[in-house]
This record gives sequence, structure tokens and C-alpha cells, in this order.
Amino acid sequence: MFSLCVVLIILACIVLAFVILIQNSKGGGLASNFASSNQIMGVRKTADVLEKTTWGVAAFIMVLCFVCAFLSKNEVKSLRGNQVQTEQTQSTEDTQSQTQE
Repeated sequence: MFSLCVVLIILACIVLAFVILIQNSKGGGLASNFASSNQIMGVRKTADVLEKTTWGVAAFIMVLCFVCAFLSKNEVKSLRGNQVQTEQTQSTEDTQSQTQE
């Protein structure tokens, strides 16, 4: 599950970089390159869609980062729990073998 979250974060970062590179702060970018789409949506609406997409993908990345942090915290707890049990078992066996000698 943790690996899936990491892969999704990487893909979302690539999409975010692409969407940001399409935008142009001076009104150009995607809106100026496709004249036919300007007739349908208009220049301002294309910029609005790109801006909303940018914020949406950024929020998605943030949520995935929180999920990964939660999953990694649980993973570390489970690994430490197994390690402590293993150490206690070994020390108990060592004590028993010393008393038998």
C-alpha cells in the first residue's frame, strides 16, 4: 500500500509539472496556442481550468503525503514490535541454557 502511494505521488508530481508548464502568467500558454478552443471556452476559462487543476493536483499530493506518513508510522510500529519480541525470546532462551549448565 505504501508503494502504491509513492507511485501515485510521483505520477501526480509529473502531472503537476506539466500543468504548470502549460500555463503562462501573461495570458499565453495553452490558451494562446489553440485558437479553436478559444472560441468554445474563451481565454479566461482555459486559464481558470488550468489554475483549478493545479490546485486540485497539489491538494491531491498533500493528501497522499499525509496517507504515506500515516502508513509508514504504522509500518515502523509493526517492525519494532516484532523486533522487541524476537529479542525477548532470545534472551529467555539464553537464560534457560545458562541455568541448565
